[in-house]
Amino acid sequence: MAYQVYVDGQEGTTGLRIHEYLAKRSDVELLRIDPDKRKDPAERARLLNAADVAFLCLPDQASREAAAMVTNPNTCLIDASTAHRIDPAWAFGLPELARGQRDKLRQSKRIANPGCHASAFILLVRPLVDAGIVPAALPLSATSITGYSGGGKKMIEQYQAGGDDKLLSPRPYGLTLAHKHIPEMMSHTGLTTKPVFLPIVGNFYKGLAVSLPLHFEQLAPGTDAARLHAALAAHYEGERFVKVMPLRDPATLEAGFFDVQATNDTNNVELFVFAHDTQAVLIARLDNLGKGASGAAVQCMNVHLGVDEGLGL
Repeated sequence: MAYQVYVDGQEGTTGLRIHEYLAKRSDVELLRIDPDKRKDPAERARLLNAADVAFLCLPDQASREAAAMVTNPNTCLIDASTAHRIDPAWAFGLPELARGQRDKLRQSKRIANPGCHASAFILLVRPLVDAGIVPAALPLSATSITGYSGGGKKMIEQYQAGGDDKLLSPRPYGLTLAHKHIPEMMSHTGLTTKPVFLPIVGNFYKGLAVSLPLHFEQLAPGTDAARLHAALAAHYEGERFVKVMPLRDPATLEAGFFDVQATNDTNNVELFVFAHDTQAVLIARLDNLGKGASGAAVQCMNVHLGVDEGLGL
């Protein structure tokens, strides 16, 4: 018998991609809402409660409202918005976060899908805090460069229309220093000091890389590049989708430039350590529409249902 799956907000970038992943699967039956009833609360509630798994691909307030519509105790909600990412009643949808995280995802009927920037940052930082290498109170800074698809339909249309020279160069944003991903970046790494985070949107469709600069003198005594690399490798040993690349990745150094888009169309995250004697730059690379959004949501569904974690990915 196929699992009943409903995507509330299936017209958006994340919802459409989830549909693409699931449409190829024989173990899933997608429930679809009549276009004329997309804003009908009663019809949405009926479909949400009929689903074994329902994805919420909605703005924050709309996700909260949709979650309140669900009375069926057997419906698992996977929320792609920011609304529930630090809510202790919701499991955080990053299976690789720590030991026991998959058990939480299997047992919970409420799963909060991580943000794209946050996923990359957390995957870099959490192992180093857990290992005692990065002090929880250390003031970190990070930069993320991402494709314009992360801005949703309006931004995609703006870039693809062309004709605006301002869109040709990278555009830093989030300059109020209050980016919506920062709370989850702190909550799920254990950091107690708010990091300075600078996101940048570039003139390419998708792909994302978060870079984290570190000074060894600010880290645990004796820390060097090899220790950073070893901590990441130990944390993600055996993981299917998180790959720790060779120390000072020779291929990248030979090319001289970092390819932000190299993990596009995969559910993979690649982690890098570049360093010399006193400093390091760590980089996490992922597809912001894959492991940074829709791919992560489907991976969480697979974990929750107890099927092959990579099914459809």
